[in-house]
Amino acid sequence: MSTIPKVIVSDFDYILPSERIAKFPLQNRHESKLLVYKNGEISHTYFEKIQELIKSNNLLIFNNTRVVQARLNFKRKTGATIEIFILEPVEPSDYVLNFSSTKSCVWKCIVGNLKRWKEDELDFEVPNSKITLKARKVELMREAVIVEFTWNDENINFAHIIELSGEVPIPPYLNRNAEDSDKKTYQTVYAKPEGSVAAPTAGLHFTPQIIENIVNKGIKTSFVTLHVGAGTFKPVKSETISDHEMHTEHFFITKETLSELKNHNGGIVSVGTTTLRTLESIYWIGVKIKCGFMTDNVLTLKQWEPYSLPANISLIESLESIENLLNKMNYSHVSAKTQLCVVPGYSFKVVDTLITNYHQPRSTLLMLVAAFIGEDWEKVYDYALRNDFRFLSYGDSSILFRNKL
Repeated sequence: MSTIPKVIVSDFDYILPSERIAKFPLQNRHESKLLVYKNGEISHTYFEKIQELIKSNNLLIFNNTRVVQARLNFKRKTGATIEIFILEPVEPSDYVLNFSSTKSCVWKCIVGNLKRWKEDELDFEVPNSKITLKARKVELMREAVIVEFTWNDENINFAHIIELSGEVPIPPYLNRNAEDSDKKTYQTVYAKPEGSVAAPTAGLHFTPQIIENIVNKGIKTSFVTLHVGAGTFKPVKSETISDHEMHTEHFFITKETLSELKNHNGGIVSVGTTTLRTLESIYWIGVKIKCGFMTDNVLTLKQWEPYSLPANISLIESLESIENLLNKMNYSHVSAKTQLCVVPGYSFKVVDTLITNYHQPRSTLLMLVAAFIGEDWEKVYDYALRNDFRFLSYGDSSILFRNKL
């Protein structure tokens, strides 16, 4: 029986003055302010001191996804611009294989100015090359368009095509065009696998020096990959969260990271909400496998499943179930999809501490923070507003220690 939390969206509203939204990052990432919430008390310092707040027996986990230049602007002969925003690979459906394609590929996309797309194909002359990129509508969906891309140079893969042609998909609420500097600043220093159309912004504050300081203290680090979709900016328009459809995102975890999680005895620190969703999702997928609810080997977690699944299975038992499946299938890593919606009423199973930026009013990310620290989220946001913290993707940070019952 489903037990969807009764959450009123308007309870997670607050006034965010436009001047508090950071339109550009600080010149030095590590100089961001860092709010500290622990045992109901709030203070602040600077991000370069983050290692002083994390115990040496903790495991710090990052999302190492790389943001792709997902905005492609095609010009019609009439002069109209058709923006194609790539979201999710369709053919090949695997991110690595799709980006490696050297002739054609198919993507699920959002298309701006779709009504003006009259031709069968749109052409784009790739800058500083003799390559022509073509886009063809394959299928119109309710909120997206399936688009096939082809190009005339089989020596160039799609990853290189969009690197040459696309724009950095900075968040719409910045109300500005992307600049060359965003290619570096809207990317974590440890980003590797390509696939995100939005940055895991909690990680933007880390520098190689800060990571070195963390390692030197003896704090263990590990990585997961969740490709952040445009749905992360999807507004909640319903009055209650039960009527909101959460977006689905792909994530990947290696067997090595699963082993580190299973064998770790200290606290788990999540760098960002995307990492938290990945870690919590993998627990519930393990529960589904152990309980026999995963009838095939397609690993998925639906939006409200964790609120009705058995919650008495330990993290070790859950992860062992996943490891057994990987060994049986001879897989080297978990490849899964999650629609997990973390709101007040959620029972955390993995993450003890969360590093995160400040989120939009009435957003699912703000509700996640409220689920993590309870009603004190209002105290945290009020403190940040009164102390001139910078908000949203390019803004300042916080480290939140979960209140355990």
